[in-house]
Amino acid sequence: MTFRIYTKTGDKGETGLFGGGRVRKDDLRVEAYGEVDELNACLGAAESAITDAQVKAWIRRIQDELFVLGAELATPDAEAMRKMFVPVDQGEIAAMETIIDEIDAEVEPLKNFILPGGHPGAAHLHLARTVCRRAERRLVTFAGHTQVREQVIVYLNRLSDLLFMLARLVNHRAGIEEPKWSAPRRQETR
Repeated sequence: MTFRIYTKTGDKGETGLFGGGRVRKDDLRVEAYGEVDELNACLGAAESAITDAQVKAWIRRIQDELFVLGAELATPDAEAMRKMFVPVDQGEIAAMETIIDEIDAEVEPLKNFILPGGHPGAAHLHLARTVCRRAERRLVTFAGHTQVREQVIVYLNRLSDLLFMLARLVNHRAGIEEPKWSAPRRQETR
């Protein structure tokens, strides 16, 4: 099977949904799965900047799961989607929680707010975390208008936590101190 890169079917501001049907490109459904797609691209950038094999494997698995999650959001017919993919569910959420716990046992306990940065891979993971939070917000908006499985929202919520911890782990394993936030001091006026 091959895919054409351009079809010209979206030239008038509409896009085709997975499984059939067309909607405007600014439809809430398109916004939701578009954010998931952007998140997946951010994770690709993060993975390319990381050499740690375990972290790379975790990121790759997340990317595969996000592709399925995006397909679910792009498919109005849940049954049609389930015939093609196994949707992300509690098992994937539990796996993320296990990884978070493993990382938490390896890195120093949080004592300060930290700033995004450090190792380039960690910085990319922090960027992915913020995109994940935006994707979650778009998904909640979409879910206010259309039925969305609860596990999809929980998945993105837990993923943002995991991305934060992965960024911490990348800095830790690279021996790079996390940038700590320090509150600006007020200038005294006379």
